[in-house]
Amino acid sequence: MMKTDGAAMPERAKTDISRRNLFALAGASAAAVATPASARTFGSGFTHGVASGEPHSGSVLLWTRYVGDVDTLRWAMSKNADLSQPASEGYAAVSESRDYCVKAVAKDGLEPDTWYYFQFVAPDGSKSDIGRTRTLPEGPASSFKLAVFSCSNFGFGYFNAYAHAAEANDCDLALHLGDYIYEYAAGTYPSPGQAVAERVLAPETEIVALADYRLRYATYRADPDLRRLHQVMPMIAIWDDHESANDSWKDGAQNHQEAAEGEWAVRKAAAKRVYREWMPVSDEPYASYEIGDLATLFRLDTRLEGRDEQFSLQKVLEGQENPQAMIAALTKFREGDWADPDRQLMGAAQEQWLAKGLAKSKADGTVWQVLVQQVLMGKLSAAPDLLDMLGEGIPPFVRNRVAASAMASRAGLPLNMDAWDGYPAARTRVFESALAADANLLVLAGDTHNGWAFELGHEGEKVGVELGVCSVSSPGFETYLPVIAPDKMADLVVRANDELKWADTSQRGYMAIELTPQRAVTEYRFMAGVKTRSTRLAGTKQIVSDATSQSLTI
Repeated sequence: MMKTDGAAMPERAKTDISRRNLFALAGASAAAVATPASARTFGSGFTHGVASGEPHSGSVLLWTRYVGDVDTLRWAMSKNADLSQPASEGYAAVSESRDYCVKAVAKDGLEPDTWYYFQFVAPDGSKSDIGRTRTLPEGPASSFKLAVFSCSNFGFGYFNAYAHAAEANDCDLALHLGDYIYEYAAGTYPSPGQAVAERVLAPETEIVALADYRLRYATYRADPDLRRLHQVMPMIAIWDDHESANDSWKDGAQNHQEAAEGEWAVRKAAAKRVYREWMPVSDEPYASYEIGDLATLFRLDTRLEGRDEQFSLQKVLEGQENPQAMIAALTKFREGDWADPDRQLMGAAQEQWLAKGLAKSKADGTVWQVLVQQVLMGKLSAAPDLLDMLGEGIPPFVRNRVAASAMASRAGLPLNMDAWDGYPAARTRVFESALAADANLLVLAGDTHNGWAFELGHEGEKVGVELGVCSVSSPGFETYLPVIAPDKMADLVVRANDELKWADTSQRGYMAIELTPQRAVTEYRFMAGVKTRSTRLAGTKQIVSDATSQSLTI
């Protein structure tokens, strides 16, 4: 087992939620695990448990799904697990037009920084699972802990990271940075040889239409570990590309062909609608959340609201027949289109909103300004000697991609044009806003399936730090370049990038981040595997960011 290293985790304030109560809440999910998959259906009544999200100091959004001929459900919240002393209660509408997904915003009678239990009740007296949620602190806050997830592909394996976070019972809020579902047809990603046979995907086709997206979410949300996580912890969630289609942007996607799949605008609208039906989220494309005076969380959309189309290095190199011509083409691209000052990743309106929010958060005396967003912000180029290490037997398409990446690195270009690296002017504007606000920037990112830690800089000034989370189940570098040992791969990429201070290129899991006024302590929790259901860890890694230095202790 990998040894935990780095600074000690700060002591966390205790809650009155006992481990016994936590597992009592998870009883329905445990029963689902014991039931053969073939015997489970989505059925009628309360089909998918409960969830909560969009927490603030005096409100929280509650979610359930009830299939039946009723108009409303009653809900109640209480500090007691038996719901004997309701703190807030009300009614929520049920509608087939929303796929029977039910939402209610509890906002009367709630106290800040408090754990609550909640439940929905149908007119016939049937009851949902009992859920657990909490409100955010108001005023001085000494500690708050986040569980951070990304990239959970159903077919590749079990959602053991979700199960571990629920079992550990030491976090206050879950953050999901996108790729909560994947849109591909069964047998595509994963391939039949990569897939876990018991993880049967529905529908089997690629999801394109409204009904497709609904069935895919219903399949994912029936997973007992995901259901349990939602049951015991509130979540702030954002979509990335696979909630719509691979490498999506405002007007299209790599994995969308209009001739066969219709207008992108229709598919995008369906994807957004179903996400907002099935997830405990508001309809706002971006929003902020105050954790007392400790942190402001900025939930960003870097995918569908304002993103211009991604560049392709392969297209830049098309028709170039020798290395000199390739470098010349890449250099022209670097100095021209890539540097275009008008390119957008978030859109002008969201950029302005974020700049104002950063300034206000800092002016209010808040310690941390946290960007809850999808793609890597740190500068990341391919290791120039990577191609020489591949050896024989590598598929031609892999070798060609590595060669193109190495060539781009020689020309001063980054590895991933889908990340902030593909939108340098947009990143510069965010960095300048952060510097103008004197923000203490902590950037969270998913998307890549691997773990990263960056010290972010702009023109010689420190801007903040970034932590990229490894995936829940989607494969990383170890799958695409298996001939290079993971520790060797991580060392190569760290040595090739000045801002990058640490990387893990082979493990699945999640991050637990404890925020205090003095520091942010991140613990990467690596699962022992995803091919069987287990909460066993392979190890952990601790990284500390001091609140005043904007640097990392690895």
